[in-house]
This record gives sequence, structure tokens and C-alpha cells, in this order.
Amino acid sequence: MDFKLPDETIAIRDLVSEFSKKKIEPIASKIDKEDRFPMEIFREMGKLGLLGLTIPEEYGGAGLDFLTDGVALEEISYFSGSLGLSYGDHNNLVLDNLNRNGNKEQKEKYLPSLVAGQKIGSLCLTEPGAGSDALGGMKTTYERKGESYEINGTKTFITNAPNADVFLVYARNGKSYSQFILEREDGVETPKKIKKLGMRGSPTGEVVLRNITVGKERLVRAEGQGKSIILNGLNAERAVLAFGPIGIARRALDEAINYSNQREQFGKKIGEFELIQEKLAYMFTRLEAAKLLAYKAATMLSENVSDPSYAAASIMFASETATQITRDAIQIFGGYGYTEDYPLERYLRDAILYEIGAGTTEIRKIVIAKALLKK
Repeated sequence: MDFKLPDETIAIRDLVSEFSKKKIEPIASKIDKEDRFPMEIFREMGKLGLLGLTIPEEYGGAGLDFLTDGVALEEISYFSGSLGLSYGDHNNLVLDNLNRNGNKEQKEKYLPSLVAGQKIGSLCLTEPGAGSDALGGMKTTYERKGESYEINGTKTFITNAPNADVFLVYARNGKSYSQFILEREDGVETPKKIKKLGMRGSPTGEVVLRNITVGKERLVRAEGQGKSIILNGLNAERAVLAFGPIGIARRALDEAINYSNQREQFGKKIGEFELIQEKLAYMFTRLEAAKLLAYKAATMLSENVSDPSYAAASIMFASETATQITRDAIQIFGGYGYTEDYPLERYLRDAILYEIGAGTTEIRKIVIAKALLKK
């Protein structure tokens, strides 16, 4: 058991950290206040090779593992939770999904431009009225018509949708589920950008599909393979996105430590008070435990060890930890932590999303329990 990150992972981590500190940190608050996706930053990330870290080099990627991908997401989220979310969606839910499931022609056509940041990807699964029951409640349909497919339906709460160029869309035909690659030029509509409590700057919207007709070359794998793609995709999504709340929690803890060393009350630094020390001790311990679990789940994913209990447990614990740590950090800051003059309230608003997205905390508990009982 080696707790030292590989040299190439450390190199990526340092590169992402340096880039984020220079480019993202100065505008992180502005991204949140204006609810604006920083397209120029995203393009720069593509030029630096930070998009598609798990994608083979032949398609422009770095050919690295999921742990490295997660560590990069952690560093971005340390500076901006919302940009980290959009990064994770593009990198894992779209790029890696297509790399694992697409055929050679599909990969050659779509991966290079997505890796370069020239185009933005969006995964479309969730529908109105069918959040946690993604399969059973799916109403988006596809119908084969000769050599083409017609797709109709509406998706909601879709990350990156308002800015996306490429959409991975799930649809059903009776009890058969399939995944399709759609392009905005096909007639995909994104009529509504959804306003959110947090993760502002990571665009979320509705996707409307009205008689979208595409050729069979847009079908991923084969008809009826959608369910398998969804379940495997959720496993990868949970394991990698667990690093998002870890980045947010780490930033909140750092802010709390610095403040505890500076703020004075009753003639001494608040860090000298035992109740503050207790909070810091628990914050640190929870964060380190969450990191270890996330590192294990990501490593298992890299080694093709499919175990949904670890993937679900990693994001469940990481998201709950981030919410608790950001709350504790606000408490340490006192009244100042509750104001917009400090970024703590943003950290909390951003952290909460991870208890809802990629399957709610409640769904993750069910996934873990079922996996344990099956074992």
C-alpha cells in the first residue's frame, strides 16, 4: 500500500494548481456573482492539455488514470467549485464516457475537439419528474426509421447544456435504452438556463429534443446498451466527482486555519480556544478520511475493478464531509462567515450540490447497501 502519488500525477496536480491560482482565483468570486461560465479559461485548459486526462494520446489526451483526473478536479474545485463541476462533467461524463463506449469513428470525430476545448460536452440523463428514477421514469424516446433514429423528449438539470456543442443523450424504446451522440446543429434546443443556489457559473439547463433525426452512426455501442452504459457511467462519475467536494472542503479548512491564527477575541487568538481546536481537528480528520476513500475508489476504477459500493461511498462521504466542513468554517468565522465579504458562504452553497448530483445521498446509501447484500 503506497500513499505517495505517482510522479506524473503530482506533476499534473502542480500544473493545475498553478494555473488555477493564476487564472481562476482572481475571478472566482466574479464567476459566482455574475453566474458566468468562463469560456476563455476553459479554452486555455484545453490548450494546456488539462481536458481529457484519461483520453488516449492518439485522440489528443494525456492517457492518464482516473486518480490523476480526480486530483486535477480537486485542485480546480479548491479555487472554484462551479468551474470544477463543469470540468468534471466535460472530462468524465462526456469525454471518458465516449472514450469507453464509442467506436473508432465516433472517437476520431468527437474526442479531439472536446479534448482541445474547442467544443463543450454535456451528458443528458435526468428528466422532469424522474430524478432518482432515471431509468424507470425516462420518457425521452427513440424510434428507428429506416437507417435513422428519431428522438423526442426533454431533459433537465443538465450541466453545461446552455453552452454545449455535443450532447450524449439517453432515450428509450419500450424497455430498451440507448445512448446517442447529438450535436447542437441537429436541432437540439436549450431554452432555459436554471438559476441555482450554488455552483453559479456552471451552467445548468433544460434540453428539448423535437423530432431530432440522426443516422445510425450516432448510436453508441448498439441498441439496448444504454442501461449498461448508464450504470457503468454512474460508477465512474461518482468515483471521480468525489474529488470536487474534497477540493471545496480543503479550501474551507485552509481558510478556517488561517482565520483562527489571525482573529483575536478576549485578548488571544481564537485558535487557542479548545472549542475551535476541536472543530479544526474534526475538520482535518474528516477531510483526510474522505480523501483516502476517494483515492481508493479512483484507483479501483483505474484498475477496472467494478465495485459500486466504493464509488457511491466515496462521493457520499466526500459530499457530506464538504457540507459539514464548510458549515464549521462559517461557524469559526462567526458573523463574517455569513456575509458575502468572505467566500465561506459560496463554499457551502457549492458543496451542497454534491449531496444531490450524481445520485442523491439517499440513492447512494441504497447502492452501497445493495452491493453489500449482493456480496
